Amino acid sequence: MHAHVIPENFPAYLPQPNLPGWPSMAPAQACHRHVMIDGKNYRTVSDRCWDTAKRVTDMDEMGLHLQAVSPMPELFSYWLPIAPASQLIAYINDQIAEMAHASAGRITGLGAVPLQDIDQAIAELHRVVTTLGFAGVEIGSNVLGRPIGAPEFHPFFAECERLGAAVFVHAVRPAGMERVIGPAPLQQAIGYPTDIGLAAASVITGNLLERHPALRIAFSHGGGTLASILPRLEQARHVFPALESAIHASPAEQARRLYFDALVFDAPTLRHLIALFGDTQLMIGTDYPFNFHDHTPVARIEAAIADAAVQARLLHENARRFLGLKDAADHV
Repeated sequence: MHAHVIPENFPAYLPQPNLPGWPSMAPAQACHRHVMIDGKNYRTVSDRCWDTAKRVTDMDEMGLHLQAVSPMPELFSYWLPIAPASQLIAYINDQIAEMAHASAGRITGLGAVPLQDIDQAIAELHRVVTTLGFAGVEIGSNVLGRPIGAPEFHPFFAECERLGAAVFVHAVRPAGMERVIGPAPLQQAIGYPTDIGLAAASVITGNLLERHPALRIAFSHGGGTLASILPRLEQARHVFPALESAIHASPAEQARRLYFDALVFDAPTLRHLIALFGDTQLMIGTDYPFNFHDHTPVARIEAAIADAAVQARLLHENARRFLGLKDAADHV
């Protein structure tokens, strides 16, 4: 779980050249390229973002048999008008499908959808699941500042539940960065886990799983700050009648129905998440192929957890269940 894709190239948006927010690629040294947005270098990336053969070789070295890949969050395109957003997202999803096909079963896709337009998002959801054969979709922690637990997104989640599509939530354009002192990479170190915690909390306080109990939804970065928020939220529900009325079920119990990746870079933190959320809800994740990824994900889980049965759940069984994979023998 939790690995990203960037296409080798982006098509031009012909109806409006130089459309604000539309990405392009520029050459860089060696096998790298610059992802350019509005004339600025958003991120410099290597060919492992699109080279399937190199990705599979790296997977072998990391001890991974199957990788669920999804777009870099800045490609969600929620901030673009719906017509170009839909075009760009469809292109990226098609690129993921080509990688999955070339991987001989080593890659499965989690596509993007244009959630700024629910009807268009549902249409692309259907395409990636029923036509491209993806396990589900990746969405942002917020859509133009609106938390994913907000009521306007319920029809989309209802359709995910109906199709049996997995939903992986990744932080994007996090709130609160004006409060952070230091260089831009602190967005990934501080902003991402903060925003993903708010997103997970919005799912709980919005009673999403009460409405859609069969929905399989997971959160990046170990759920971010949710683990720290959750005990306080649970206690507040007992203290404030308004919260008890608004939140229909125990926040702690709801959290144990969500999924999370195990990408926390720290053994005590991982063990705490297992104790809090349950060992059936955590899944191996890497953030490959970016610099800020776990190079030894299997070894890190094995070092943190002594119980072989719990190791197996985090290393493959939970991800198989989340992704809806039918044949367990093919993905051990």
